[in-house]
Amino acid sequence: MRILIATDAWRPQVNGVVHTLEANARAAESLGAEILFLNPEGFPSFGLPSYPGIRLALPRRREIFRRIGDIRPDAIHIATEGPIGHFARWYCVVNRRPFTTSFHTRFTDYASARFPVPHGWTWAWLRWFHNAGRGTMVSTASLADELRLQGFRTILRWPRGVDSRLFHPDRARDLGLPRPIFLAVGRLAVEKNVEAFLALDLPGSKVVVGDGPARDTLARRFPEATFLGVRRGTELASIYAAADVFVFPSRTDTFGLVLLEALASGVPIAGFPVAATRDVVGTAPVAALDEDLRAACLGALTISRAACRGYAERMTWEESALCFIGNLVRMPEVAVKAAAKPAPCRLEPAAWRGE
Repeated sequence: MRILIATDAWRPQVNGVVHTLEANARAAESLGAEILFLNPEGFPSFGLPSYPGIRLALPRRREIFRRIGDIRPDAIHIATEGPIGHFARWYCVVNRRPFTTSFHTRFTDYASARFPVPHGWTWAWLRWFHNAGRGTMVSTASLADELRLQGFRTILRWPRGVDSRLFHPDRARDLGLPRPIFLAVGRLAVEKNVEAFLALDLPGSKVVVGDGPARDTLARRFPEATFLGVRRGTELASIYAAADVFVFPSRTDTFGLVLLEALASGVPIAGFPVAATRDVVGTAPVAALDEDLRAACLGALTISRAACRGYAERMTWEESALCFIGNLVRMPEVAVKAAAKPAPCRLEPAAWRGE
């Protein structure tokens, strides 16, 4: 089975969308599927002033159509709503090709944080974009409920995973900082709310991994914090495992892959009791969630690291790919060999209300 994923988010961007797509492509191979990408490579692009280092492709419609035709995919999935996503959607509508989409980013919240754009306008555009497909894949039950309330027609589950071999407690190294160490990892931008973490009066040390438009401002305002910039692979894993608490101050994320990476490293979570964070940790005793973020940080210090590790080990990229491919092969127009059809997704059905 050959699957084409159209995405505007791609390397060198470092974010959850890119990581999810690449991890699913690797895991899908064992399920008899080949995932190919229609991404910004080979297209001219333009930068975004508010997002240094991130560029959007400027593709031509004709070239997008040609590339899709050359690949001859069995199924098409559109992961983002940028220029590539829009031209891929156009191709599918014009050629009456079924396709699915996925919802990764709360554009309504992000747009309102920067511009005076009414939420209703943004939701109307998102409904137009996604409802043309056969279903919209989301990572959590609360996001599924929210999209249904906003008029999205068909919601499909697509969980996330973590590489528990890479992110492991045994990778811990001495950071040379006073303990306890409170760690935040992610893009440093206004919607991530990192300032709420850095402004806390906490014992020990605050460490931030990541980069973004707010980094310089945050570094000037909070000189006592340690900013390590972007870290990847085993180096990132060793920083996770060295921390005592992982702090997730975001109120707008749809899913935080960093939460699973921290848990796999044996590090408990502290954050606000928002839907996306609650969806990731469920009722497991691996997080302290409180509107008082300082209280959550201190409370997380008492959580069992072994419980965190055990919880994350159940979240695999193989299961994520299983659900993703299952959503595609259930479309009646997608004809694939029986041997390529995966077993049903093993997610707990009770977590997905309305299906």
